[in-house]
Amino acid sequence: MRNREYARMDAIQLSQLVTNKELKHSEIIDKAFARISGLNPSLNAVISKRYPNTSEQTLFKGTPFAGVPMLLKNMSQGLKGEPLTSGSYVLRNKRCLYDSEYTKRMKNSGFMPMGHTNVPEFSLMAVTEPLLYGPTRNPWDLDYTPGGSSGGSAAAVASGMVPVAGANDGGGSIRIPASYCGLVGLKPTRGRTPVGPDTGRNWQGASQEGILTRSVRDTAAIMDHLSGSEEIQAFQAPLFNGSYLDLVNKPIEKKLKIGYSIVSPVGGRMDESIRSDVLQTAKWLSDQGHDVEEVIQPVDGEMIARSYMTLYFGETAAKVRSIGKMLGRPVKRSEVEPVTWLLNLVGTVISAEEFVSQMAFWDEAAIRMTDFHHQFDIYLTPVTAMPPAQIGELSIGRSEERMIEWVSRLKAQRLLTKLDVIDDMIFKSLERTPFTQLANLTGQPAVSLPIGMTQNGLPTGVQFMSARGREDLLIQIAGMLEQTDLWYDVYDNQYMRLNV
Repeated sequence: MRNREYARMDAIQLSQLVTNKELKHSEIIDKAFARISGLNPSLNAVISKRYPNTSEQTLFKGTPFAGVPMLLKNMSQGLKGEPLTSGSYVLRNKRCLYDSEYTKRMKNSGFMPMGHTNVPEFSLMAVTEPLLYGPTRNPWDLDYTPGGSSGGSAAAVASGMVPVAGANDGGGSIRIPASYCGLVGLKPTRGRTPVGPDTGRNWQGASQEGILTRSVRDTAAIMDHLSGSEEIQAFQAPLFNGSYLDLVNKPIEKKLKIGYSIVSPVGGRMDESIRSDVLQTAKWLSDQGHDVEEVIQPVDGEMIARSYMTLYFGETAAKVRSIGKMLGRPVKRSEVEPVTWLLNLVGTVISAEEFVSQMAFWDEAAIRMTDFHHQFDIYLTPVTAMPPAQIGELSIGRSEERMIEWVSRLKAQRLLTKLDVIDDMIFKSLERTPFTQLANLTGQPAVSLPIGMTQNGLPTGVQFMSARGREDLLIQIAGMLEQTDLWYDVYDNQYMRLNV
């Protein structure tokens, strides 16, 4: 099997070849390892790689995915004995003492972890450019970002290093890189996938574990094996008793009511090609007999942004504090990146009252979306408002770094609440990616599908949201669209510029 043949195959196809004894699982592992080694100098998608030992390679027998290689995300997806730095200098020496529950389930289904992928520090950004490891580049054009925070995973899958890579999504971190790299990226319902064993919730329930794939059937099959609650888990998703994989090619038997929006929730700019992709998708759905109409956004976008960013600030401050407890001393300013330190400073001055009030808005938003889904089965939007940024385009400037230093030295973070700094940070952070946070706050499933291309040949995605527990409906729609000309294939499309 040639490298390009391996790179074109999804996980199900590879596992079938092994099961049918048409291919040795060791050949697949060798191909993956060689492809990671060959492409990573250009992409910087993988920050630690490993070759599974002989004893590991015997464990896959009788499993659904028969020793198929995968990569884990360098954030919460721990593998015993391997680094888990979360992209931060302060955690540069951290190694896992045991597998996370996510990793256990992926291994139990037959996947072979080949290492960990690059992430922005603490997975805080929608680009993947940590100072510790350097930027990950988009396989479609090396001058551009693959998005974040699961950017390393997206670049690895899009370039054919592995057919599947681990991801998680606290504000769009699965869907944004899926959109920018032409992949399938499903954020599950809150409580659908495991988060333990060290916690019962991530980001107060905003963040869910998932995967990035190149095919709908891989996403569906993996969800069948990854789904299920844990004893310590704070949230439980509605039960689904069927098989997601069985739904990929199953027609939708009823006429759907679909509402769509192409207006930025925060009032920012919208790329015309992205708007066009949503309209084109809406037209196709209408042509299939579904009832499609443009709707006013069900939840106030500025309130979503403020509530989400309050969580963002508070979680960063709590993360820095918890690392300090682990170290037995406060974290130094020099041990984390400037933006992380600023988020931490803001988080230390947000009151408990404000945090609880903003968390209460999550329930308000969930109630509004529940009412919305009593009328509409699906909410269709762009994934992002703008195409991928160039590498370094969103880095902070020298004046911003000086402001952070000034605030830090004078311990003047309370002044930030009296200036326009926080409002400016909220708008700037979400202007490019304002559509994904709603599903994180409400706990709904949402999926990014590769249904778009910018004028300069970079992928963009469309987002489908459904009611809590209705991943089945999203998978059915994705399976339908995958068979149309609207779908952009990573390898068959002429725009791929990396010679992979």
